[in-house]
Amino acid sequence: MKNWLKRRFALSDKGAADTVKGSLETALQNIALMLPVGLLYLLIRNLMQDDVQVYKPVYIIGSVICCILILLTTYLQYNSTFLATYVETGIRRITLAEKLRRIPLSFFGKKDLADLTASIMNDCTVLEQSQSHFVAPLIGSMISTVLIALSLLFFDRRMALAALWVLPVSFAVIAFSSGVQKQLSRKAAQTKIECEDSIQECIEAMNDLRSNNAEADYLKGLEKKIRAVEHRSVITEFGTASFVALANLILKFGIATTVLTGSSLLIQGRTDLLTFFMFLIVVSRLYDPLEGALQNLAAIISTNTNIDRMNEILDHPVQTGSDTLTNQGCDICFSHVGFAYENGETVLDDVSFTAKQGEVTALVGPSGGGKTTVSRLAARFWDITKGKITVGGMDIAKTDPEALMSLYAIVFQDVTLFNNTIMENIRIGKPDATDEEVIAAAKLANVDDFAEKLPEKWNSLIGENGCALSGGERQRISIARAFLKNAPIILLDEATASLDVENETLIQSALSRLIANKTVLVIAHRMRTVAGADQVIVLSGGKVAEAGTPAALMQQNGIFAHMTRLQTESTEWALD
Repeated sequence: MKNWLKRRFALSDKGAADTVKGSLETALQNIALMLPVGLLYLLIRNLMQDDVQVYKPVYIIGSVICCILILLTTYLQYNSTFLATYVETGIRRITLAEKLRRIPLSFFGKKDLADLTASIMNDCTVLEQSQSHFVAPLIGSMISTVLIALSLLFFDRRMALAALWVLPVSFAVIAFSSGVQKQLSRKAAQTKIECEDSIQECIEAMNDLRSNNAEADYLKGLEKKIRAVEHRSVITEFGTASFVALANLILKFGIATTVLTGSSLLIQGRTDLLTFFMFLIVVSRLYDPLEGALQNLAAIISTNTNIDRMNEILDHPVQTGSDTLTNQGCDICFSHVGFAYENGETVLDDVSFTAKQGEVTALVGPSGGGKTTVSRLAARFWDITKGKITVGGMDIAKTDPEALMSLYAIVFQDVTLFNNTIMENIRIGKPDATDEEVIAAAKLANVDDFAEKLPEKWNSLIGENGCALSGGERQRISIARAFLKNAPIILLDEATASLDVENETLIQSALSRLIANKTVLVIAHRMRTVAGADQVIVLSGGKVAEAGTPAALMQQNGIFAHMTRLQTESTEWALD
């Protein structure tokens, strides 16, 4: 039962256990709410027998006991559904975040930010409401209804069947509607994601939209998507409500059939007035929780899309491996490496080379040749399709990604900064670093040139993704992280691309001090950046087209020489 609940509702072990507990306590609450009906039945029977005064203390004590039981079961039910659900929501979000931390980055290539954010925030919120308001009440209502139905059959099978036949029919209506509701929910979720994605894109691209006078046209398209969300929500709500209303209407027929059957039996003398009256009281109370249960069932069916999206993350394979590093040195060796996306598109084919420790290996070539892919594979951001990558003889596919990353310091072309101080943004490279170590690394990256001029100096907040800084300043913070980490392997993805000539010269001078006796893998588009490299790997079409020193490749007069000449000519271009 617990395993089914975990899979069906993307729950943790604790969440599944709490759901079982909540369902049982909801059933107890429903039964407790039926106790006054039994007490009323006994009272009427005694009234008819004219011995109420004899049992008067019993009714007073019974009423008190009913109130106590109702209060107690309601308290237990509330704790095991609402309060426990809030705890489970936190566990679910943390579990998703931890899972995303372990999933290969190739997964993120087919997901956008709005989609993943919706899974962690919106989907968890939907399931929070589902667990607290729908699942446990539905299961609890079904349990209590079965028990009450059995007791009714004990009293009078004919009257019980007249009252209970509507239950399977009503549930069948909701169950048969599941296909329609799933489709409606899926379309509604997709429409919301497209709208959220466009809103985020609009905010991020506001500078470009304004500079191209494209705001009005873009906002018109955005308005259509917002209206589409509204329209789709109405359709989804109407689709769900129509089935629920039909099921509830069928439930009401149970009252009619109970009255008709009871009246017929009473006229024929095949039942007594007290039994008939008792069934009328029961059916007036029996269908109330079931009406809510039918709505709950419809709501649960509509959460299938949210659950599927969360299970897609939870079921995705994670990268695993040994926590112990066994490398001897830090030579990076690619041996017949191939890589393809899940759609079958081949990115690398039979790539082999060695980036030796103490040397600078540059990756160059036309756009789309596979340079960035090689650097990501070297750090095991993605897993290769075939071949083997080793670091100091250690197979990285058998090494835990987090343990492996202790060997790497990476500077990306697109810098990611956090809405925090300059000091804390640099400290990410080494969380336990002292302020003195952070400032020393920052000075090597020339961060002090602008940090010392800010009002709060090193404790100045830099805004979301460093919006308060220029591109060059942001890049220097990223480089300072690499200095601070001081790892034996350095991956540079156009690390100086955003710097002016003066700062680029200063950074390259600092990098030359940093890379001593380290393995350096540089992705470069400007040929002058790799002029001092020990080895150049030219990637074209996912293959190693050329390999050698810059001087040797110039003599080969191939791709590298051609790119060098083109860039030399471009530097001589000027406005007439």
